[in-house]
Amino acid sequence: MLNFFKGMAMGAADIVPGVSGGTIALVTGIYQRLISALKSIGPSTLVCCYKEGIKTAWQKIDGTFLATLFAGILTSIVLFARVLHYAIEHFPMFIWPCFFGLVLASAIYVSKEVGKWNWQRVAMLALGTAIASMISLASGAQIEVTALSLFLSGALAICAMILPGISGSFILLLLGMYAHVIGAVKSFDIVTLLIFGSGCVVGLMVFSRFLAWVLEHFKQATLALLTGFMLGALIKLWPWKEVLEYRTNSAGEQVAWLEAPIVPWLHNDPQWLMVGLAAILGFGLVLILERTLNKK
Repeated sequence: MLNFFKGMAMGAADIVPGVSGGTIALVTGIYQRLISALKSIGPSTLVCCYKEGIKTAWQKIDGTFLATLFAGILTSIVLFARVLHYAIEHFPMFIWPCFFGLVLASAIYVSKEVGKWNWQRVAMLALGTAIASMISLASGAQIEVTALSLFLSGALAICAMILPGISGSFILLLLGMYAHVIGAVKSFDIVTLLIFGSGCVVGLMVFSRFLAWVLEHFKQATLALLTGFMLGALIKLWPWKEVLEYRTNSAGEQVAWLEAPIVPWLHNDPQWLMVGLAAILGFGLVLILERTLNKK
């Protein structure tokens, strides 16, 4: 049940552009287990299933853990897609600061795992921060929706989803596919979801192997890079923004598309108290979670 709820938290995070499910996995202590389990899935799984039986193959891929986690992720996406988007639309000065505090605390948490800092790790931190910052400030393109573009979008987005600090939802926004995919989830468009899901599966199988190898051979440098990703993503989560460009969503409404962070006193309604309390709440949730995991 605990892994199921962790999966629900990951799913809720993945829905929101700017927040990564990989960050939740990292903070909840299941990140490396998740990557290792995903890496173990492949053609060898079918061979093992044939030669040694389904039970042995299931154990080798940590099947119960993956099934429970992904059940939580899917449950969260189905249940909270509308709720989260409603909350972001109507209570942005509470939701974004809460996520800001959560990601900031997560970055501090991961930076502690790096160990001793040297110039190489500082360079990786700077690189990760620069990449995530550029993604957060980038304006989107509009790609024609075809089966191939859906498949490739799924493969690319899922890679971002399992990287802390880079949101798969935001990558979909940049590609101009976010509204189409969310619309498919809301309307249960099976064909679209199958094509997109197939891309996600292929992306997971390929990228998880690369990520597992990197974590095995360059763990500290990789954690420094991931810390930079999270710090750079804070630009997207900064609550005080100025809208530079609008887009038309799937409902035909004009919504903010390209935004730039501004200092609070230039905002029409800074709402200092709400923003402060929300940020403290998000930051505190990570601290409580970290202490609970350390006690365990």
